[in-house]
Amino acid sequence: MQYRSIPYIDKPIANIVQGTAMLSSLEMEQANDLLDAVYASGGNAFDTAHSYGDGDCERKLGRWVDERGLRDRVVIISKGAHPNVDRIRVTPFDITADLFDSLARLQIEAIDLYLLHRDDPSVSVGPIMEILNEHQQAGRIDAFGASNWSHERIQAANEYAAGHGLAPFVASSPQFSLAVPMQEPWPGCISISGPAGAAARDWYQKMQMPLLTWSSLAGGFFSGRFRPDNLDTFSDEIDQLCVETYCCEANFQRLERAAILARAKGLTLAQVAMAYVMSQPLNIFAIVGCQNGSEFADLALASEIELTTRELAWLDVGGQL
Repeated sequence: MQYRSIPYIDKPIANIVQGTAMLSSLEMEQANDLLDAVYASGGNAFDTAHSYGDGDCERKLGRWVDERGLRDRVVIISKGAHPNVDRIRVTPFDITADLFDSLARLQIEAIDLYLLHRDDPSVSVGPIMEILNEHQQAGRIDAFGASNWSHERIQAANEYAAGHGLAPFVASSPQFSLAVPMQEPWPGCISISGPAGAAARDWYQKMQMPLLTWSSLAGGFFSGRFRPDNLDTFSDEIDQLCVETYCCEANFQRLERAAILARAKGLTLAQVAMAYVMSQPLNIFAIVGCQNGSEFADLALASEIELTTRELAWLDVGGQL
């Protein structure tokens, strides 16, 4: 496992971040086993959100951290201001309400990294940066950033912060993977994958802003379970989302090239896909949704594999290796 840093957070942070959307208080033993295994493999960073499981995921993570006495050893990343069925909620009021909910559920005094889960481009960045700085100065969050914000909006927010003596966004959380999404998996998502994400990747490379990339394995696409001839057999909601988002001819070609490289290097498909993400000239912390400890351990190993520039280009667009 490799560890990096994010401004304002005084702990090393594993570059593979375990997501918690699968946690449930109804299956506490399984959840504890997963979190214990991740931590035993060196994973000390956990991603959650106010909206996950109607708060249950935050509660379960907070209970585990408290029971294990790990608060000083783990990095908690949570997100707020997600829209609901009634309205878009990127406002100082909603940011504040969600933050206090999350602190109570997690049973902590401060969240290490707090991300705004979505953007509302019609809202001025000024009030948003003001309220986030207010919570940071009050000790409720150590650092803050944006999830599913365009790099242009992040730049505008940080220019406002610089002009008003405020702390800036220090991290961004877009989608990024070898497989390029055909469409948004959920409304308001931002991807920096593929040709359409080139400008954003160039900006992030220049800025070296920490990126917490979600769906780094394309929602299970690199499990090898999805083939052009079996796409109508998937009934699970998450599997169907993968089919709709990633299962196209160009991505199946990327999958085949990943399989060739995996055989050549003695790796799994998932490890090659993870190595592709982690070998980019970007400051990436990859968020994963491992279901068990062995999956996480395999990806932790893959995060240390460095692919060449030629291998990265071949995986993406083909040609000569």
